[in-house]
Amino acid sequence: MGLLEKITCPQDVRRLDPSQLPGIAAEIRDFLVATVSRTGGHIGPNLGVVELTLALHRVFESPRDRLLFDTGHQTYVHKLLTGRRTGFDKLRRRGGLSGYPSQVESEHDVIENSHASTALSYADGLARANRLRGDDGQVVAVIGDGALTGGMAWEALNNIAGHQDQPVVIVLNDNGRSYSPTIGGLADHLASLRGEATGETAPETNPGATPETPQAPAPRAVFEGLGLAYLGPVDGHDVTALEEALHTARGLGRPVVVHCITKKGYGYAPAENHAEDCFHGPGAFDPLTGASKAAPSTSWTDVFGDELVKIGTERSDVVALTAAMLHPTGLAEFADAYPERVLDVGIAEQHAVTCAAGLALGGLHPVVAVYATFLNRAFDQVLMDVALHRLPVTFALDRAGVTGSDGPSHNGMWDMSMLYPVPGLSIAAPRDGARLRELLREAVDIDDGPTVVRYPKGGVPADFEAVGKLGTMDVLSRCAGLENTGHGIEDVLLIGVGSVAGTAVEAGRLIAAQGLGVTVVDPRWAKPLDPALVDAARRHRLVAVVEDNGRVGAVGDAVARLLRDADVTTPVRTFGIPQEFLQHADRSEILADIGLTAQDLARTLTHLVHTHTVDGNPRFLSLHA
Repeated sequence: MGLLEKITCPQDVRRLDPSQLPGIAAEIRDFLVATVSRTGGHIGPNLGVVELTLALHRVFESPRDRLLFDTGHQTYVHKLLTGRRTGFDKLRRRGGLSGYPSQVESEHDVIENSHASTALSYADGLARANRLRGDDGQVVAVIGDGALTGGMAWEALNNIAGHQDQPVVIVLNDNGRSYSPTIGGLADHLASLRGEATGETAPETNPGATPETPQAPAPRAVFEGLGLAYLGPVDGHDVTALEEALHTARGLGRPVVVHCITKKGYGYAPAENHAEDCFHGPGAFDPLTGASKAAPSTSWTDVFGDELVKIGTERSDVVALTAAMLHPTGLAEFADAYPERVLDVGIAEQHAVTCAAGLALGGLHPVVAVYATFLNRAFDQVLMDVALHRLPVTFALDRAGVTGSDGPSHNGMWDMSMLYPVPGLSIAAPRDGARLRELLREAVDIDDGPTVVRYPKGGVPADFEAVGKLGTMDVLSRCAGLENTGHGIEDVLLIGVGSVAGTAVEAGRLIAAQGLGVTVVDPRWAKPLDPALVDAARRHRLVAVVEDNGRVGAVGDAVARLLRDADVTTPVRTFGIPQEFLQHADRSEILADIGLTAQDLARTLTHLVHTHTVDGNPRFLSLHA
């Protein structure tokens, strides 16, 4: 039996002899590569924190001492050391371990955050609570240099430093990267310290400095100037050095930064040498070579990135911004073609949006590419800095709708509900790759207000063309019902929004097979709605909206409101994502759970039409749900 198999709780980690630590670190890395290569997951970040996590659990006593991990995708080692080794066979799958901390899994998981730059604020609040309650437990926050580019982290540092009698240990896990290399002035400061620790030449913080204009103070002054104690830099792959620094930090009784230098992907050559993101979050891969096991396919992200390059060729005013996600959002090709027209602001979505507003005020058309779930962090900036000024900024929202394996924080199910109330903002939802290209072009052509183009995670489906038009909307299928001749109306008007339009078409086929009339429409632009929907609704017994967003406050509610305002009494039924935090599982499993399959839709709609009609005529006025 190996050392790792004997670890069932943090006490077992503390019992290890120092001579055993290199051995268990090697076992952990072997275990992670073996298991994550089958399931996919955040392998690179976890390989980089093996020794750091061992040291944390040897110096601090979780759960009495509260260990907080910013972002949370680097907690696989923490899970192993807190007794969850057997759950890794189904990592990020239904019934298996979450890819992030989870309070349901363990008392050692304090916060479930997987949005960056938040742990220091949690730590400030927990430390204050400890002081007020007379609890002498330690609060330790582990944050990466990438997450430290977020403004919220600096708001927290400002407040933590303002209470010198309130101990918080801030472990800065500095590997020079988030997905990609960390950028900005702070990154340059940390790089000079990293060079000091490793003996490498670091970039100058002021390349134009001369003997008459000396360099800025040592980067540690950034923290010490705030009133924080500073320890380091420490070799983040030396457990003994880490333990010594953490013991010192624990004994100071005041806010302190422990600066640890780590390497993402450490100990596994394919990850260390992977230039794009050091295996930040690959799918299944060959553990010997690191080669992906997934069959090559074209993703929605690929289509977006390819089309934006073409647009950039035609329009020199189009610029692109992202928040530390150049490759994940498909902007790498644009950056290669037009490096001077791409801005990566780090993990700072609020700044990205208002910077885009400034670019638009300067006569450019910015395209802000982020995951849908991360735009939540910048709503005020979208509303007050972009929309209020009617600025032409396009938001490309990747991973909209159900994403699945990354769990509740990453489902892009809030954006349409959040953005629908924004005056003057338009939302496009493409159903396939051809429509993504088409709608992206339409979006960047709009010059009197903000636009959004949202699309899901994964492979892009085959294109399918419309069979007709209803105003500006695409009619995807139309079938007259067998029972409706002579009545002048059809049974179901089915509106399929974006990526679920294909599901709506299949549901329409199943409904038609029951002898009912059904028209399936893709609105293309989910906001504003085409007024042609009003007359179309009058000609149907039931209107149904299918969308991959939360059911509250998005397209279904907007359709119901549109019809009410026009005094149309045709009932409306909305099918979407329930307003719940959905646990991790495959996308297809989640869609089946929430009733967003063609069979579920057809069964429900057929039942509604038959139940709520008498002699072929509707016998109800409202079904808004």
